[in-house]
Order: sequence, then C-alpha cells, then structure tokens
Amino acid sequence: MRLFALNRSRVCPLLGLLLFSVVISACSMQKSGSKVDSLDARTETSGQAGSRHSGRDLLPLTVDYLTPLDKITNPEVYVYKEKRRLYVIQSNVLVRDYPIGLGFNPRGDKQTQGDGKTPEGNFIICVKNPMSRFIKSLGINYPDKRRAERALFAGLITPPEFREIVAALERTLLPPANTELGGQIFIHAGGAHKDWTNGCIALYNRDMDELFRVAGVGTPVAIRP
Repeated sequence: MRLFALNRSRVCPLLGLLLFSVVISACSMQKSGSKVDSLDARTETSGQAGSRHSGRDLLPLTVDYLTPLDKITNPEVYVYKEKRRLYVIQSNVLVRDYPIGLGFNPRGDKQTQGDGKTPEGNFIICVKNPMSRFIKSLGINYPDKRRAERALFAGLITPPEFREIVAALERTLLPPANTELGGQIFIHAGGAHKDWTNGCIALYNRDMDELFRVAGVGTPVAIRP
C-alpha cells in the first residue's frame, strides 16, 4: 500500500504537467490560426502588371500583432468585404487586423460611377496622400486594365478614355475617375462604424495612421467579397 501511494504521488504531478503542456500547446495553436482559419485567404492570379499577389494559398499563417511598425517593411493588404476587415500580412505573418467601413452599397463588385460599391480584385497602391480630405489616404489603381478593356468593348468608355486609363496604370498613377467606370478609390481614415463611403475603404483614424506608415506605392491590395 505504501508503494502504491508513493507511485501515485509521483505519477500525479507528471500527469498534471503533461495535461498542462497539452493545454498550452492547444492555446498556442489557436493563437496562430484562429484569426486566420476563417479568412479563406486563397488569392487568385491577377494578371495585372505590378501586382505582387501570386495566386498562392496564404494558409497557414501565424499571428503577431506585436510586430513593431518599423519592422513591417514588405506588407500585403487583404480586404474581406463581408467580414469588414483589413488584414496586413508580411512573410506569412498576420501583423495587423483592422475593422473597416465600405461603400454605401457594398454587396458585389463595382461596375459604374456612383453605384456605391467597393471594387473587388487585385490592385496596388499608386498614391499616398498625407493631407487627404479624410486625414490620410492611400489610392488604389482602380479601374485596372482588364476592366477598362471590358468597358471599351462594351462601349462604356471611349478609346481615348481607355488610353488615359492605361497610361496612368503604366506610370503607377491614379487612373482617371471621369469615366463610366468611376474611380478615386482610396483606403482612408474617417471611421469604420458603418458603410458610408462612395466605394472607398474607411478605417478608424488611429488604424489609418499605422497603415499609412507601413504601406507605400506598389503595396499590393487584394479586395475579396
């Protein structure tokens, strides 16, 4: 009986330690994946010149929201409209996660000027404006060449308008917004409390301050439904 009691006194702490290790491991795995497993972050190949999105599956990702801003030097931006979230990813690490507001008519891809929709697809940042109407803003290269070609063949834009759009894209400039396709699509400050923009992506001011620091001209922006 004494031998049994002695063995049990030794075994119980070992079992407790084993269970503690399992719990800690499970928590660590959840921390790495729980924010990302629901993203379904599979990108599609863009075919758009200048886009760094390669169509690769981003999963699995790790999560590190404590990454200092000055260490985020090569970010990729992913916007998930239905989730109302903007994710900043670097080297398969999710480094920032921001709530967003969208256009006042957010469902579906942008089609025409004034439809209130936020466009979907693969873009790049083509302008940084530190003195925006909405404090700070990052302009994306919408409409892209594929949309412009489709609109040209459909008779929605003229050949001169098409050439202006393509010329702006080739020079990494903000495309003209005075066509039937619309334009002037920005990620900007002003609040993520509701869908209130004309098609832009709105962040809370402090979040926009951070994003503005780490993103630059050429940063890829993938916008998903």
